Amino acid sequence: MRPTVTFFASHALCESALHTPYDSLKLGMLSVLSTLSGTIAIKQYFSSAPGTAATTARSFDLVKLAQECCYHNNRGIAAHGVRILTNISASCQEKDLLPLEQDAVFGLEALLVLCSQDDSPGAQATLKITLTCMVKLVKCRPHLSQSVVESLLTQLHSAQDAARILMCHCLAAIAMQLPVLADGMLGDLMDLYKLIGRSATDKKQELLVSLATVIFVSSQKALSSEVKTVIKQQLENASNGWTAYRIARQASRMGNHDMARELYQSLLTQVASEHFYFWLNSLKEFSHAEQCLTGLQEDNYSSALSCIAEALKSYHKGIASLTAASTPLNPLSFQCGFVKLRIDLLQAFSQLICTCNSLKTSPPPAIATTIAMTSGNDLQRCGRISNQMKHSMEEFRNLATRYGDLYQSSFDADSATLRNVELQQQSCLLISHAIEALILDPESTSFQEYSSNGTAHVESEYERRMMSVFNRVLEEVESLNRKYAPVSYLHTACLCNAVIALLKVPLSFQRYFFQKLQSTSIKLALSPSPRNPAEPIAVQNNQQLALKVEGVVQHGSKPGLFRKIQSVCLNVSSVLQSKSGQDYKIPIDNMTNEMEQRVEPHNDYFSTQFLLNFVILGTHNITVESSVIDSNGIVWKTGPKTTIFVKSLEDPYSQQVRLQQQQGQPPSQQQQQRTAYSRF
Repeated sequence: MRPTVTFFASHALCESALHTPYDSLKLGMLSVLSTLSGTIAIKQYFSSAPGTAATTARSFDLVKLAQECCYHNNRGIAAHGVRILTNISASCQEKDLLPLEQDAVFGLEALLVLCSQDDSPGAQATLKITLTCMVKLVKCRPHLSQSVVESLLTQLHSAQDAARILMCHCLAAIAMQLPVLADGMLGDLMDLYKLIGRSATDKKQELLVSLATVIFVSSQKALSSEVKTVIKQQLENASNGWTAYRIARQASRMGNHDMARELYQSLLTQVASEHFYFWLNSLKEFSHAEQCLTGLQEDNYSSALSCIAEALKSYHKGIASLTAASTPLNPLSFQCGFVKLRIDLLQAFSQLICTCNSLKTSPPPAIATTIAMTSGNDLQRCGRISNQMKHSMEEFRNLATRYGDLYQSSFDADSATLRNVELQQQSCLLISHAIEALILDPESTSFQEYSSNGTAHVESEYERRMMSVFNRVLEEVESLNRKYAPVSYLHTACLCNAVIALLKVPLSFQRYFFQKLQSTSIKLALSPSPRNPAEPIAVQNNQQLALKVEGVVQHGSKPGLFRKIQSVCLNVSSVLQSKSGQDYKIPIDNMTNEMEQRVEPHNDYFSTQFLLNFVILGTHNITVESSVIDSNGIVWKTGPKTTIFVKSLEDPYSQQVRLQQQQGQPPSQQQQQRTAYSRF
């Protein structure tokens, strides 16, 4: 029903907008239509069944309106016109829309020239719409990328500084999706960088960062010495320390660790805080560690072990500095967790290469085949390498689980950071699968669940390269799995080369490692609560404790930027720490407390209650842990975790009965009736 209403309402708006002479009215109607064109309604609008000429006419009206408006002298009307054309091209990719694509590109180029020369707020708002449409159009129609990028580079030299910053962001966004910035374009970017570096205004500083980002994206594999020299010279001449730090941060995100290390090193003496010094020193060590891995070469395993050992040395220095940089207000939990996992992953890679080499240095004994036939385990013919490989596979699976835990605890992270963590997890699963497929269980291993989903929607060059390595390794593993019986040098070489291929892709330190744009935390209050945290709450064992849990959701300056809290999940569990008194035969259901409730915050406040049993005498440890559920139903283990102690005491009447029984005095009839449950 609703799509039909939207369908006819859109057609009515098109007809009205085509015939109205008033620009303000046309602007309002186009605003509605451009918003609708970005939804699924546009597919309904263009999905014409055979023989429905009316539907074709209606879709033609919308296209005609957009084509007329994209060259309108009113910037707002023109922006909505090209936005509609862009959304049609993006949503209806199965159709041949070459004329629409050309109109969209020409309209975008016209708006780019018009708005890039104007510093007014209206022109800047229109320019943002234009550049957003360019990124979207190039993403869905890659064959248009070259002309769009050339237009941006041409206009970059004559544009205003505010427009240049936005255009650089657009260029970086396009280049991260598609490798469109050729080496020949780098010279133009460097000339512009030299020109900008002569001024020290705030806009110029921002432009230096934006342009450096484009340069890093365009040459992610390696920066030439000339490019690095130009960047450092301009930073020395016209920039402040904050600009240099932001550029170094961008270099770390794009995998240019050599450049990042030099910039972090130069900033160490320019900070006044001890914590900032340790933070920069840790970043310098991490960059140096990743730079050590760029020297890896395929089939050179001894060199690979040396490079990994050198990288681990720098990582251990860096994690020590990172720990020193943390404060109670800024504990750097994600950063420490990410780096520790990287260290453990490098150690696991090193151990796997050593295990593969042991097939040569310590081959199976002569009786290995006989042992394998006797035991019925074909892996025994490989000697001790089979047990070592099993240990390595379990280690990589454990690392994948830990990366998953880090992912679930990063509720405030941006999507690129989460995707980065996910790629690290997938690399661990890939190696564990390769070990299983090549050595441990080649007969029953399935390749379907690990098949690639394609790389059509990759968001960065780092992701594109990682996915390429995944696909190549899977193909090699599947090929060896079918042709050769385990275990030969070909299998171990395949595993070692897979490790080297993964490490040769420069690690990307994403935004959340440096910057927390969204901040969300939960504060819990439990009642009853003791005055002294170490003091237990006294409860009689024949009573229940009503534990009230209250909480407040705290936000930063940009609440809900990436995801919003739909509900809070509270988990309460109790563990008996120390037992006192006699052992009773208690039903197992009464021995533990394990409860979970979901509550929806109202004005960022929530509360609920739990009824807990403590039948067993002694001290119980109660843990209340919170996690959040976002609007998509995904559970995030954000914490916090709060603990209180409860001491279960024997009620006076049961104590009296027990003492009488110990003294040999039978309890009265009334007492026997009242304490019928005490046999438990």
